[in-house]
Amino acid sequence: MGFLRRSLAGLFLTAVTLGLLVFAGYLVMAAVQDRMASDPGGPPARERVFAVNVVQAQARDMRPELTAFGELRSRRTLDLRTKVAGTVVALHENFEEGGQVRAGELLLRVAQEDAEADVLSARADLDEAEAERRDAARALEIARDELAAAEEQAQLRAQALARQTDVRDRGYGSDALVEGAELSAAAARQAVLSNRQALANAESRVDSAETQHTRAGLALAEAERRLADTEIHAAFAGTLSGVSVVSGGLVAVNEQVAQLIAPDELEVSFRVSTAQFGRLLDDAGALITAPVTVTLDGYGADLTATGTLTRESGAVGEGLSGRLLFARLDTAPGLRPGDFVTVRLQEPELHNVVLVPATALDAGNTVLALGADDRLEEIPTRLIRRQGDDVILAADGLEGREIVAERAPVLGAGIKVRPLRPSASAQPDTPEMLTLDPERRARLIAFVEGNSQMPAEVKERVLAQLAQDQVPAQTVERLESRMGG
Repeated sequence: MGFLRRSLAGLFLTAVTLGLLVFAGYLVMAAVQDRMASDPGGPPARERVFAVNVVQAQARDMRPELTAFGELRSRRTLDLRTKVAGTVVALHENFEEGGQVRAGELLLRVAQEDAEADVLSARADLDEAEAERRDAARALEIARDELAAAEEQAQLRAQALARQTDVRDRGYGSDALVEGAELSAAAARQAVLSNRQALANAESRVDSAETQHTRAGLALAEAERRLADTEIHAAFAGTLSGVSVVSGGLVAVNEQVAQLIAPDELEVSFRVSTAQFGRLLDDAGALITAPVTVTLDGYGADLTATGTLTRESGAVGEGLSGRLLFARLDTAPGLRPGDFVTVRLQEPELHNVVLVPATALDAGNTVLALGADDRLEEIPTRLIRRQGDDVILAADGLEGREIVAERAPVLGAGIKVRPLRPSASAQPDTPEMLTLDPERRARLIAFVEGNSQMPAEVKERVLAQLAQDQVPAQTVERLESRMGG
C-alpha cells in the first residue's frame, strides 16, 4: 500500500515538472517573439526607384501623314463590244488575256459579206440617183430654152398684131387680118404658159432628184458604217483583259468580247473619315493637292508609286460614311488595276508641335515629365493627331522637357525614377554607373557573401565590382531584385 502511494506521488511530481517545463518554454518563446517584434534588426526601408525610358520633347513644324487603304484603277478603261452579230473571222495576234496592243490596230473582224453587199447595193442606188440628177438638170436647161423661145415668139406675134391694127386704122387693112393676128398672139401666149409649166415640172424633177441623191448618199454612208462596225480597232494603246471570244466563234449584237485597259494611267481610290477629310480642305473648302504615296506589300520587295490628290466622290454611298477620294499616280511600274495598296497622304503642315510615342500619353491627355531630383511631374497637354505608334502634341509646356516614353501603372507624379536616355542606350559598351552609400554597399556585399548558390568566380567578380567607387547600375538592379528590396 505504501508503495502504491509513493508511486502515485512520484507520477504526480513528474507531471507537474513537465508542465512547468512546458510553461517555461512558452514564456521563453513569447519573450523572443516580443524582442523580435520590437527590434526587427533588418535594414531600414528605402524609397524604390524605377528605371524609365525618356525622350526629349522638341518643338518643330511637321506634316502629319494620313494612312489609308485603297484600290488601284485605270483612268482609261474601254469595254470592247460588237455592234453587229456574226462569225469572228479575224483576231489580233495578241487578242488574249494580258495581250499588248497599240492604238489603231485591228483587234477583231466579223464576217463582212452581208455588209459588203449592202454597200454595193447602196452605191448602185447612189449612181442611179446621180444619173437622174444629171437628167433632171439637162431637162431643166431645155425647159428654160423652150420658155425663152416661146416668149420671143409671143413678142413677135404681139408686134404683128400691132402692125395689123395700125394698118387697119389707116384704112388699108381688113378686120379679118387683125383677128388672125390676134389669134396668133393668143396662141403664142398660150405656148408661153405651157413652157412655164414645163419649166416648173423640170425644176420639181431637179428637186426630187436632189432628194433622191441625198437619200442614196445617206443609205451608202449607213451601209459603210455597218461595214466598219464589223471591225473593232484599239482606241488607245493598252492591255486586253476579260477576253471571251475565239476565232470562228459567234458573237451577238452588243456582246462584250474584251476590255481594253491603259495600265500606265492609274489612279487610286481610298476612303477616309469625315474628320480626316476635313483636314484636307483649304480655307475656301476646296480639296488640297496633297502628295500621295502608294505601296503594294511585296514581302520585302514593296512596289511604290507617287501621285497627287485630285478629287473626291460626288456622293456618299448608301450605308457608307466618310469620303471617297481619288489620287492620280505619276508612274507606277509593276502596279496593276485591282491591286490593294497602302496610301500615305501628306496633310497640311502643323506648327509648334512635338512628336512622342503613343505610350507616353494616358487617357486623360497627360504626360509624365522628368522634374527636379529625377521626380516625375504630370503635365496636361493637347492631343492634335495620332500617327501610327506616335502622337502629335501641342508644344506648349513641353518644349525641352524629358517625357516618359512608356507609362506604367506604378508611375505617377512625385515618384523618383532613374531616366534611361536614348543616348545611353545607344552605347551599350558604356554601362550606367552608380555611387552607393556605405549602408547600401554593405547590404549588397553581405548578400553576395551569404549566397551559397552563386559560383565562386562570379561571386569574386561581383565583390570586386562592389568594392569600386562606382558600381554598374545593371549589377545593382539585378542584385536588389534577387534580394526583394
